[in-house]
Amino acid sequence: MTQVDFHIGVDDPLHYACRLLRKAFRQGARVVVTAPPPVLESLDRALWVFEERDFVPHLRLSAARPVPALAARTPLWLLDGPLPPGAPDVLVNLDADAPDPAKSLARIIEIVADEPEQMARGRDRWRQYLRQGLAPRKLPDRPTAG
Repeated sequence: MTQVDFHIGVDDPLHYACRLLRKAFRQGARVVVTAPPPVLESLDRALWVFEERDFVPHLRLSAARPVPALAARTPLWLLDGPLPPGAPDVLVNLDADAPDPAKSLARIIEIVADEPEQMARGRDRWRQYLRQGLAPRKLPDRPTAG
């Protein structure tokens, strides 16, 4: 069954996502990140500069275009839109809609900022997962990533 984890109360979602993605890359995981296009643009820039000595390989993709061959060798995908065939089965979501169907993924990590509007959208996604028959779980209010 798909594991859905909510990281709630995150002060700086982009920095938190960078740290989480760096950890995933170091562990050999393949991850797709979904978010609204402006957030993906900021995350793309942040992944280049957040840690001076670490390179976190990633690729920016659009659902409107075919997935390039390079994506098969790239561990982190930054995607706006629905998941294409062959996408990694671990998803990090930064305020995009919940994937449907979410059950096709092994794991979903929701990063929810400590802002009223984002918290409300996070609650909506929680309910979407419940409607899909999943059992999301809330992680500590002040999460840390490696």
